[in-house]
Amino acid sequence: MGSNTGDLVTRVQSAHLFDHDALFRYAADNVSGFPTNPSQFTISQFGHGQSNPTFLIAVGSGSSIKRYVLRKKPPGKLLQSAHAVEREFQVLKALGEHTQVPVPKVFCLCTDPSVIGTAFYIMEFMEGRIFIDPKLPNVAPERRTAIYRAAAKALASLHSADVDTIGLDKYGRRANYCQRQIDRWFKQYLASTSEGKPVRNPKMFELVDWLRKSIPAEDSTGATSGLVHGDFRIDNLVFHPYEDRVIGILDWELSTLGNQMCDVAYSCMHYIVNVQLDKEHVSEGLEITGLPDGILSMPEFLLEYCSALGKPWPAANWKFYVAFSLFRAASIYTGGNASAGERARNTGVQANELVECALGYIARENVLPAHPPSGKRDVSRPSYESLVDGTGRFVPNRKVLELRGKLVKFMETHIYPMEKEFSKLAQSDLRWTVHPEEERLKEEAKRQGLWNLFIPVDSAARARRELAAIENKQSFDQLFGEGLTNLEYGYLCEIMGRSVWAPQVFNCGAPDTGNMEVILRYGNKEQIAEWLIPLLEGKIRSGFAMTEPQVASSDATNIECSIKRQGDSYVINGTKWWTSGAMDPRCRVLILMGKTDFNAPKHKQQSMILVDMRTPGIHVKRPLTVFGFDDAPHGHAEISFENVIVPAKNILLGEGRGFEIAQGRLGPGRLHHCMRLIGAAERGMELMAQRALSRKTFGMFIAQHGSFVSDLAKLRVELEGTRLLVLEAADHLDKFGNKKARGILAMAKVAAPNMALKVLDTAIQVHGAAGVCSDTVLAHLWATARTLRIADGPDEVHLGTIGKLELQRASKL
Repeated sequence: MGSNTGDLVTRVQSAHLFDHDALFRYAADNVSGFPTNPSQFTISQFGHGQSNPTFLIAVGSGSSIKRYVLRKKPPGKLLQSAHAVEREFQVLKALGEHTQVPVPKVFCLCTDPSVIGTAFYIMEFMEGRIFIDPKLPNVAPERRTAIYRAAAKALASLHSADVDTIGLDKYGRRANYCQRQIDRWFKQYLASTSEGKPVRNPKMFELVDWLRKSIPAEDSTGATSGLVHGDFRIDNLVFHPYEDRVIGILDWELSTLGNQMCDVAYSCMHYIVNVQLDKEHVSEGLEITGLPDGILSMPEFLLEYCSALGKPWPAANWKFYVAFSLFRAASIYTGGNASAGERARNTGVQANELVECALGYIARENVLPAHPPSGKRDVSRPSYESLVDGTGRFVPNRKVLELRGKLVKFMETHIYPMEKEFSKLAQSDLRWTVHPEEERLKEEAKRQGLWNLFIPVDSAARARRELAAIENKQSFDQLFGEGLTNLEYGYLCEIMGRSVWAPQVFNCGAPDTGNMEVILRYGNKEQIAEWLIPLLEGKIRSGFAMTEPQVASSDATNIECSIKRQGDSYVINGTKWWTSGAMDPRCRVLILMGKTDFNAPKHKQQSMILVDMRTPGIHVKRPLTVFGFDDAPHGHAEISFENVIVPAKNILLGEGRGFEIAQGRLGPGRLHHCMRLIGAAERGMELMAQRALSRKTFGMFIAQHGSFVSDLAKLRVELEGTRLLVLEAADHLDKFGNKKARGILAMAKVAAPNMALKVLDTAIQVHGAAGVCSDTVLAHLWATARTLRIADGPDEVHLGTIGKLELQRASKL
């Protein structure tokens, strides 16, 4: 069983005593929410494996005790650049605020040694489990498997962090990492074995010589570079108190930018050697002593990691990375552990044994299978049936494949069987009510982790920062999806698009996704608390009110609805139509775009504001139909706003920022339509092929007619090309942002609905009379696809964007 994090403390060692009163005064002044008049203030020291001394602070009164963690430099003279708590604070702050990498929240950094004698920082205490022994004794086999998989997933999450967007681009040099590390640690080894210190081992020189000659080419090119933890192992991970998932990665002292394969190899050291500070000698690792039931083998662990990131199998250079990790560990152990106290007496012997182990590993003929275990294909090319051979640039990683598999099963088990029931209610006198099965399915989707999958990592991070001041904010974490990129979500959104009913079950339907994205990106903490949280929970729904009947709303500067400031309120007057979602009985809030200043520059007149649907003066005039479909209970409403008074605090981002927000919303939220259209087309292809194989005309199955086979093949070619274009657009959004991706976004918005229409039209033709009635989903899917050639911005507008960009490129040649 794992040790509870709170149980790993002892009394403070005499070498690490400091002024508690000075610390209390500093924390009270610099940590938000720190109790200022407590009856209890105690400090104990963590005794497990910290190079930088680490302490538990318990402060409060009665049963209300808050716990924090303090991490400081050791006292005394230190080697240059060692024990840099300032860098630890920097990386934890960046990851905590901008990514979903599981790290503790940091509160403050103190570089003034006059407070407690050294620099230090304070972070949150994470209640959970730490597994000190990698053999995981007294843990059930199936949980051992889950724990090791979670560790691989945490490492992949760390390595997926985009340092250029989170402020860590200057955190280190990326190329030639191994060369620099070899030089650095060898220099430290020499310093630690100089006159009057442990005797130098001649075999260390032999090891260093081999390493310098064997550095992989990928190290100098930076092909495997990114954020490196430097000490990633299972006992530096905090697991949830009872769930087998990582909630915190600790001990970032050695973190930098560099070759991430060094992290991967170091995380596998327990398979090679077993080093314990309280033992005189190192012993054999799990590869030799045998794997306890349920623990992944080293190849299986590597497969989990490589699959999660889509990285190639590392067999070619694995020997180097393991030998490098053993060399680095030997160098560190030779220098001793500054906070280990008496435990450091064995490290000199162990360091020499690690050198021997590294040379022995180098001498081995085979250290890793040439291919992943179980005969699986190259993990850099995971299977995906629509990509035929699994080749190509855009292939989903293991995490996405697992989510996709769950989605497919959910659709087959729950959605498809209910489509006729949902349609039946939508065509009855009760069509503006919600089918009770829909709410049950939503709860099931939440339970299976298929909820709010659309939320991008950066938006979730911003919302968490805004919610930091809200009590019990941890309870909101489950609402922020799986931390997917736009590209990753594309594979999942496509599956939802196979049914007009599916997206809302996963809380991934329009316009809610776009509206939630707007509040995630541009809302303040009050707006997030009042409107975003219930939307994320699925307790309410929303509408988007921009289009107007009197003007061509494809040019957003035409809109006429007025938003006039009067004291602490805004007064709204105007008429909107095609306000999707407004007919839904659960719709509680609209994002309305109107003009706050008709005399400002053309693109500074518009503003967006949150409008409570229950506000007096809002009149829902009628539902509008799409080729006869009113899409109940969702609906598209015509609404008049007559002197609607809205609190001034409801303005989004500020007056005149509406066009800016609209352009931001036109990115991820609108690309979702394209993703869903791929799924709709796939559903059409599937139904078409099934029909062709089961129906005869003129004595032959439709599938036997040459003209049909030719048409089917052409449609498949067009569908696959469009899918790749949509994935390319998603990838551009992730890498370059909405503005730089506008050209390829426009291409996707033209291509996707036109392709889907061709596929669905042919599928309708193959079905004959059945294709145009409600006995199949084809007519409804076709109507939706045709509408998106207008609703998602007219083709002509997108084509204009594409053409202008093309001419701009030509003019620069």
